[in-house]
Amino acid sequence: MLNKIAFAVIFSLLISMIGCSKDKEPKKINLEKREIAAEQADNNVRHLKAAVGGMITPKEGLAYYKDFLDYIGEKLGVHVDFVDRENYSEINTLLEKGNIDFAFVCSGPYVEGHDKFRLELLVAPQAYGGTVYYSYIIVHKDSPIRSFEELRNKKFAFTDPLSNTGKLVPTFMLAKMNETPTTFFQSYIFTKSHDKAIKAVAMRQVDGAAVDSLIWEYLNRTNPEFTGKTRIIKKSPPYGIPPVVVPPGLNPELKKKLRQVFLDAHNDARGREILKKMMIDKFVVIDDHAYDSVREMKVWLDKQQK
Repeated sequence: MLNKIAFAVIFSLLISMIGCSKDKEPKKINLEKREIAAEQADNNVRHLKAAVGGMITPKEGLAYYKDFLDYIGEKLGVHVDFVDRENYSEINTLLEKGNIDFAFVCSGPYVEGHDKFRLELLVAPQAYGGTVYYSYIIVHKDSPIRSFEELRNKKFAFTDPLSNTGKLVPTFMLAKMNETPTTFFQSYIFTKSHDKAIKAVAMRQVDGAAVDSLIWEYLNRTNPEFTGKTRIIKKSPPYGIPPVVVPPGLNPELKKKLRQVFLDAHNDARGREILKKMMIDKFVVIDDHAYDSVREMKVWLDKQQK
């Protein structure tokens, strides 16, 4: 009889335990909270956010830019977080909203951002002894094409819709011929980066492309696998070099310190080493007027299209 009573008690306990497990959900572990907690524990160290436009450097050169961001962080006593975006439009949106603290951009997006929401110049790189760059129109080295005009009814590659050398300059050249990309080329594509445009020409995926002279020269010196299969058929006039910019309203003291780190980098052993790998001589202060020719091109095109 006792055994029956004991069994009944045990059975009822099991039933109640099963009932509880059905009524109450198991406790969930929120891994995101752990990440937030880790960030809060690091609140004593400030975080800055920076973006590097995908057109500014070839893919293999991006590592050196990330090294330079780390260098800036060390000099300022902060963490500089790299913000990755595919195009200049997205980076300009982040700058306009104040979601990033500084960025390496092309001269075209700078002009657009300056005129639209007062995007500010911080510094500019000096490369190959100057603060200018060019648009190179390239074709395959074995192509019979010898001039830009001979690209009529051919396949062409632009880079980014906001790129100065990769879109604005060749479009301006066409407009001076009373042509547009649609009327002149058989077809055209956007590669999203200059190194991809160079590769597209080298692999004969397109007949020609407009690329940044700084990136073509960088690759031609470090890894000429694809530049060696291309030939420059036209070099544009010089334009203000792609700058480093900051959003309007950035803390003035932070902006001053940030600018000084850039300007002093070539005087520091580690900074100089990274700059050498980036193929930058040093950073200098640059005036907005350096970009007037880009602005004038854009204004002229806008009038033509109305």
